[in-house]
Amino acid sequence: MFCKLALRNVRRSLRDYAVYFLTLTFGVCLFYVFNALDSQSAMEFLRAGRGSGTVEAIFRLVEVFSVFVAAVLAGLILYADRFLIRRRKRELGTYYLLGMPQGAVARLLVGETLLIGLAALASGIALGMLGSWALDRLTLSMFLAVPDSLAAFRLSLPAVGKTVLYFGGIFLLVMLLTGLSVSRSRLIDLIRGERKNEEQARRPLWESVFLFILGCTLLGTAYALLLTRGLLRVDGIFFLMLALGTAGTFLLFRSLSGFLLRLTRGHAGYYRGLNMFVLRQWSGKVHTNCLSNTAVCLLLLLAIGVTACSAGLNDTISGAVGEDAPYDLTVLNYGRGAVYERADLAALFRGAGIDPDTAFDRMESVTVYYNDPAVTGVGEESAYAAVSLSDYNAEMAGRSLPEMEEGDLPAKTEYPLVNGPAAQGVIVVPNAMTAALEPRRQMVNINYRGDTARVDAAVREALERGGFGRGLDIQGNYRLDTYYDLMGNKLLTLYMGLYLGLTFLLTAAAVLALQQLSQASDNAVRYQLLSRLGAPEKMRRRALTAQVALAFLLPLVLGIVHAAVGMTAANAVIAQVGKVDSVRSSAVTALFLLVVYGGYFAATCLGAWRAVREAGGRESGSRPFR
Repeated sequence: MFCKLALRNVRRSLRDYAVYFLTLTFGVCLFYVFNALDSQSAMEFLRAGRGSGTVEAIFRLVEVFSVFVAAVLAGLILYADRFLIRRRKRELGTYYLLGMPQGAVARLLVGETLLIGLAALASGIALGMLGSWALDRLTLSMFLAVPDSLAAFRLSLPAVGKTVLYFGGIFLLVMLLTGLSVSRSRLIDLIRGERKNEEQARRPLWESVFLFILGCTLLGTAYALLLTRGLLRVDGIFFLMLALGTAGTFLLFRSLSGFLLRLTRGHAGYYRGLNMFVLRQWSGKVHTNCLSNTAVCLLLLLAIGVTACSAGLNDTISGAVGEDAPYDLTVLNYGRGAVYERADLAALFRGAGIDPDTAFDRMESVTVYYNDPAVTGVGEESAYAAVSLSDYNAEMAGRSLPEMEEGDLPAKTEYPLVNGPAAQGVIVVPNAMTAALEPRRQMVNINYRGDTARVDAAVREALERGGFGRGLDIQGNYRLDTYYDLMGNKLLTLYMGLYLGLTFLLTAAAVLALQQLSQASDNAVRYQLLSRLGAPEKMRRRALTAQVALAFLLPLVLGIVHAAVGMTAANAVIAQVGKVDSVRSSAVTALFLLVVYGGYFAATCLGAWRAVREAGGRESGSRPFR
């Protein structure tokens, strides 16, 4: 009978508290996905190649961040468990009235928590396997060239074990705290638990206005410190800035509860429909809303900021590939015995079994000269080498970039001529001037045709094979080398940003959802009274939706303002690395907000209305009111 009762309660919990169960499932899924990176094909490909150092750094950071994420999710699960216990206090009190001992009730709840935990672990890991495979496919799609055999569906047993260990410990802590909480509860508190509401202390209007102005002042000061000092100066003033921002956020929410209500009271829309009821319901939870809204707003700030920064930096790193390696291959001919000697690279490749006409889409040779300040008029500290105007314009024409005019010379190259660091410190001089300069080396820029990976492998084999240059010192700078070096940094930024951003976003949305579901249950009697007074169901449903929307939108709006200021400071740092595409990073962040935050809002509206209808039916002793 005991087990049957526990199973029945679990089935009901999965139906009535879907937000709680989905939060557990998605938390387990998120934890598994990022701890299963070591089994991904993309990571194995980078580890086997030239990105092994970055891959190890990714794994180490995932280990560190997983501890932090587990702590955040543990707090969220404990908060959710308190919500469930609060909603079930009357049911637990009924068990006491029927003669069930406190110890038996505590064991019942422990058993339910265990069953829910096992169900969330199983479904979360199953969903996490699909998520890990999808992330692997997404990662592989970012590479320029990978073998087709890498796309495989895999199960990471170490990630499963780690997920079970971490969440098993969290659920064990929840079971212990639940048992202690119920065993110490009094019958009268359980029976009347759902009727205990927060009483709002009436404050004069001047106090709300003062708190509002003070909060705006503190936020303005924090914004000014961030924008003037930058994001990377971590000292005492940096932590003061964080404290001012947090205090300003709290005071802003604290003042709005009384300020907004009195501000709208004289407006005609205040008395339209059930607006007066909605505003009073919202302001009636002043203390709890202030604390939770501040926490949710800061979580949204972190979620938006981290996600947008990672997406923006990710695009910046991708753009650096084209800047550092504009060609698939640059062949460097250092001559014979440090003496310049021009080579016929096309003939050398044919001799190595590679036909340039079929393997290469483009092949251009550039002669690089020593910079002689007496000839060019440019000091050696500014430029170490020079190229002719004709060679430079030929390269720019092949890439559809602006060419130079002879009247502007000598001038530094605006765009890199070759792959690698050799592109830095080169000037363009008139063709006639090169007759007075000493040749330094030959550089041949090549773009592949067809299968990039296959051609690149064949070229590497030819260049690294002894005798290719027939005594010439020939080396190659490959775009794929630069790409995979940057790809590791790109994945490091993207993975860590998504891991933390999704964790913060999930936590913020779940906290708001659970809070609103709890308040909807508390307010069920009031909505039943509105029904008896003649308010139609459509009006009541719209009022409940407006109440949930107000709770979701206020932290989001202020969080977006915080994130906009933070992103301005972050973009100034990212701009030192390369071009910042703020529009694309904002679009990616908005998509995550729409899916996760919007999904929780919709689920909360449905769950809150169901709770109100069912509670109304229980109060009336008949069918749910309509």
